[in-house]
Amino acid sequence: MNPQELFNLSGRVALVTGASRGIGESIAKLLASAGAHVIVSSRKIDGCQRVADEITSAGGSAQALACHIGEMDQIEACFNSIEEQHGKLDILVNNAAANPYFGHVLDTDLGAFQKTVDVNIRGYFFMSSAGGKLMKKNGGGSIINVASVNGVVPGDFQGIYSITKSAVIAMTKTFAKECAQLGIRVNALLPGLTDTKFASTLTSNEAILKQAMMHIPMKRVALPDEMAGTVLYLASDASSYTTGTSINVDGGYLLV
Repeated sequence: MNPQELFNLSGRVALVTGASRGIGESIAKLLASAGAHVIVSSRKIDGCQRVADEITSAGGSAQALACHIGEMDQIEACFNSIEEQHGKLDILVNNAAANPYFGHVLDTDLGAFQKTVDVNIRGYFFMSSAGGKLMKKNGGGSIINVASVNGVVPGDFQGIYSITKSAVIAMTKTFAKECAQLGIRVNALLPGLTDTKFASTLTSNEAILKQAMMHIPMKRVALPDEMAGTVLYLASDASSYTTGTSINVDGGYLLV
C-alpha cells in the first residue's frame, strides 16, 4: 500500500482533548494535516479556537469545542454536539490531564487526589465509553489514550498522578479487549519528559532536570511534536492490527 494512503485520514472525524497547547496541540495539527476534521477541545474555548484557526489557515479542517473532562455533564454535551454535527467519530485522543500536586505521597490532600482521579481516570473512562458508543454505531474507530512513563515507573513526588496514569494503561487494555470485535482499537502513548507548560515544574527546575537527564539515554527533553507521529500511526490504517498496546516515546527512559 502507498504510504500516503496508509496514513491518510481524509473523511475522518477526530476529537483531541487538551488540545489548546503542548502535546495535544501538536497532535491536533498533525491529524489535520493528514486529512482529518479535528475537533480541538480543552476546558477553555479561547485556546481551542486559536489552534483551530491555525489549522484552517494552513488549509486543514477544524473546529473548537470546550469540554472539561472532569465534568460529566460537559462530556455528555460534547458527544451530543459531535453526533448532531457529524453523526460519527472515528478517532478519539484522550490527552487532557490533571496533575495539581507535586510533593510527597503521604501529604496528598483529598482535593488534589479527587481532581486528579476525576480527570485522569473517570474522565478518560467516560470519554472512551461515550466515544466508543458513537464509534460502534459507525463500524469502529481508534481511541488513543495519552498516559505517561510515570504509569510504569512512578515519578518522584508525582504519586497520585503516577497512580492514575497506571490506571490509564490498564484501562487501555480493558477497552481494547472488550471493543475489538466492534472494530474499535484502543492504544496508549506513553510520553517521557516533554517540554510543555504541563511539565514546567520539572523542566524549569535545574536540579530536577539534571537528575532526570541521568535516566534518559538520549540526554534531552522531548518536543511536543515528537509525540504526535505515534498518535498518527495509532489513528491510521497503518496500525490496523494494533490494539491494547502502549508505546513508549521517552528517549529510552524506561530502559534504564
